[in-house]
Amino acid sequence: GDVYKRQFKNSMMNSQLSIINCSFIRVLRRELVRMVSRRLYFGVCIVLPLFCIFFMSTIFGNGQMENIPVGIVDGDNTSMSREVVRTVEAVPTFKVMHRYTDETAARRATQSKEIYGYLVIPTGFTADVMAGRQTTLAYYYHYALLSVGGEVRGAFETVLRQLSMAPIVMQATALGIGEEQITTFLLPVKASSHPLFNPDLDYSVYLSNPFFFILFQVIILLTTVYAVGSEIKFGTGAEWLSEAGGNIVTAVAGKLLPYTVIFSLMSILANYVMFGLMHIPFSCGFWPLNLTAILFVVSTQALAVFIFSVFPALSIIISIVSMVGSLGATLSGVTFPVSSMYAPVHYASYLFPVRHFTEIYQNLLYGDYGFAWTWVNYAALLCFLLPSLLMLPRLKKAIVNEEMWRHLVS
Repeated sequence: GDVYKRQFKNSMMNSQLSIINCSFIRVLRRELVRMVSRRLYFGVCIVLPLFCIFFMSTIFGNGQMENIPVGIVDGDNTSMSREVVRTVEAVPTFKVMHRYTDETAARRATQSKEIYGYLVIPTGFTADVMAGRQTTLAYYYHYALLSVGGEVRGAFETVLRQLSMAPIVMQATALGIGEEQITTFLLPVKASSHPLFNPDLDYSVYLSNPFFFILFQVIILLTTVYAVGSEIKFGTGAEWLSEAGGNIVTAVAGKLLPYTVIFSLMSILANYVMFGLMHIPFSCGFWPLNLTAILFVVSTQALAVFIFSVFPALSIIISIVSMVGSLGATLSGVTFPVSSMYAPVHYASYLFPVRHFTEIYQNLLYGDYGFAWTWVNYAALLCFLLPSLLMLPRLKKAIVNEEMWRHLVS
């Protein structure tokens, strides 16, 4: 019995030693040591993603644009024109910053973005209204910023529509016509607006989550290429490959696993903050969201490995992945529909993981229409692994050549 016990104990110890000596585990342990030895990794893996979560969950405030600076040009300066000004000031979207004496000054202030729009009350406005003559209230707004310009235009249209009907309502009421009849005459067709999936028109509902992952993809790309590229830059590539037993697949997988785990946890935390604490509405459970986020992290890392394998120089690759991250933000389809872009740009957008991730998330959040609608995007995210695997021999060759060059120089 004692012999069998000793044999069993020896076999267990041997298996534990084999696990410890496993090339994948050696690479993993080596990378963990590298990560804790430099504060840079803590900053880019922990601090920066946490800052992005905080930033994107608070940037839009209550989700509505309020107190947008506007101006007033009151050329009439009567009690009726002042009533118009007070009505404009009561609109939550506006904050009347200044009253200008002429349109030239108001136009100059709008062009310099001191204000984002202004209302012009012409001279003789009250007299024209009292005489029943047609008069015009003109408004101008800065439309270089589409979102701000759209809000200013919509608010001006709403308030001026009410002001334009007020004189007619007053005259008709004085003639004994009922208010309901007047409303039916003035507005024979009444529009009923029902914004789907975002009834409060809250900016954070459709921008906070995708914008976080757009920023997050840049962090993942930069961190991945730096983690791999630093081995070549600092001449430790041979040691890295030696720990992996010369297997480049084991070397890359062991090195990137800690980052995959950390970034996946950050993605899950972001989903919890935005859909749990911020109560952004969504049509599915947390599991589909989190699994999709993890797949996004892996595919983005694969894209970074592929790009670095093509350009195995850290000084160049940082600029390249920054450009790729910026293009991914533009081509994700969040702020402008990709289908309306120029055809070559539209097709190029599918070369970015964030594009497929956005398609999947919009499906999950706005209706959860089923896997049949997004299986192509899931397959595309998985396909990003293939080119990175095919380029690993080139990466290994770059590491070996760099090491040979260092030996020759030394």
